Amino acid sequence: MNVEGLRVMGIDPGLTRCGLSVVQAGRGRQVYPVAVGVARTPVGAELSARLLELSHGVCEWMDRYQPDVVAIERVFERGNVSTVMHTAHAVGVLVLAAAERGIPVHMYTPSEAKKAISGNGRADKKQMTAMITRILGLSEPPKPADAADALALAVTHCWRAPFLAREKANEERARRQKARLAAERKRQEEMAR
Repeated sequence: MNVEGLRVMGIDPGLTRCGLSVVQAGRGRQVYPVAVGVARTPVGAELSARLLELSHGVCEWMDRYQPDVVAIERVFERGNVSTVMHTAHAVGVLVLAAAERGIPVHMYTPSEAKKAISGNGRADKKQMTAMITRILGLSEPPKPADAADALALAVTHCWRAPFLAREKANEERARRQKARLAAERKRQEEMAR
């Protein structure tokens, strides 16, 4: 399936620093960078104020760059429950911003993105930054690491999108086939009466 022209917003969620990126899929595995940055919120502010600020920042990006899809890092337990909870709150705000615009959201674990970008699901930040810089033909590595991670998530989705589209088409074909078989079975039962 051809995904050329697909515009993907990658988000590395965080409450203090949230990596944001937008890329566009080209032919094959070509991916072109559109924008990269970080949305920041003040550490000492109330949670509600920080989430509101994060929401405004990501909404501005979505409205400016008009992504077709959002790729976001899946939250997982890293040991510090407070950090996980804050990140989970941020993810909720980010997913809601996409949902309000009718933008589909796909989530990837860090190891999925690392494997897609470097071939190694345990690649470190330095390796990931070097690979994403090379893949996108950037003149310098994106900083901070949250921005590089956001780019990695967007590229991961660009490369996975053809597979996901085929998978969705196959599921739809199977659903239609199942419906046809059920209708045929019902028709045969009615004729047998």
